[in-house]
Amino acid sequence: MKIGIVCYPTFGGSGVVATELGLELSKRGHEIHFITYNQPVRLELISNNVHYHEVNVPEYPLFHYQPYELALSSKLVDMVKLHNIEILHVHYAIPHAYAAYMAKKMLIEENIYVPIVTTLHGTDITLVGNHPFYKPAVTFSINKSDAVTAVSQSLKEDTLRLFDIKNDIYVVPNFIDLDKYNSSGFSDCQRGMMAKDDEKIITHISNLRPVKRVEDVINVFYKVQKEIPSKLMLVGEGPEREKIEILCQKLGILNKVVFLGKSNEIDKILCFSDLFLLPSESESFGLAALEAMASSVPVISSNTGGIPEVNIHGVSGFLSNVGDVDDMAKNAIYILSDNNRLQQFKDNARKQALKFDLHEIVPQYEAIYQDTLAKCLVL
Repeated sequence: MKIGIVCYPTFGGSGVVATELGLELSKRGHEIHFITYNQPVRLELISNNVHYHEVNVPEYPLFHYQPYELALSSKLVDMVKLHNIEILHVHYAIPHAYAAYMAKKMLIEENIYVPIVTTLHGTDITLVGNHPFYKPAVTFSINKSDAVTAVSQSLKEDTLRLFDIKNDIYVVPNFIDLDKYNSSGFSDCQRGMMAKDDEKIITHISNLRPVKRVEDVINVFYKVQKEIPSKLMLVGEGPEREKIEILCQKLGILNKVVFLGKSNEIDKILCFSDLFLLPSESESFGLAALEAMASSVPVISSNTGGIPEVNIHGVSGFLSNVGDVDDMAKNAIYILSDNNRLQQFKDNARKQALKFDLHEIVPQYEAIYQDTLAKCLVL
């Protein structure tokens, strides 16, 4: 198949999943065309089966905000015609599903029919998409898609609750390439650069936005480090960073918290981690937790959104109510206080992650493409 993939080319979960999906599909013999305004951050290799097409948005004084949707729609039309793309897979409802529908209608005028598969990732539904300004367009775009998927059962239920959806929604969870998450090539001396031998390494990875509740991460760690010698690795940049640096200084733990910023060495950091904290206000799936579990790192998380579909309470880690810092700290100390218990949770985390291996999930997308194309042939 010749598949066009539209996504945000950023470090965010939807862009990462879309890129990894495209790369794996290319390995399975499909021709993949990424169409977006920048090369996706995980798109390291362009090959005969992987192509990138940049969407350029001309700047005119007339426009206060540049019309990206129009530029994207036009680019999709051009790329479908030039490369004979058979199906468009758009990630994130806004503005991609809407732009894809406009491209589809323009192509129909030339007797070219290209079906649209829309994948819903989270904030495009629960936050942005539910805003009164966008809700009619999002509802329209989802209902006009030829197939719709959501990354968790929780997100599917939220979508059906918040919007008047006529389409079926298939749950296809996020996935991970487990082969990339192993300890080969890393040594104990590298761990020694992060923490002392008697210290546990606790990690949090996010864009440090308020929804991630990074202050809870700090407060949980503060309680844990009083009982267990430990270091906290904070990976990511965002608006909460200055606030949490001040909080660390106030609590007297600034020397125990390492701010790593945006890092391309996530696998190394997770390889040496003993525990992962994810106390988010909401998560449609919890891809960061899955990445941790793939590295055999148990997870202490909130029980919101799709996280309970990934992190199994009492098995791969523990779930607590949003904001229950005391319970999260208690569970963290329980895991870390006994090395045998910690190892069991590590083993369980890796086993749970196996269920989300890309070799298990990507064929589900292939089946949806084939089914969607078959239905279109009947029309």
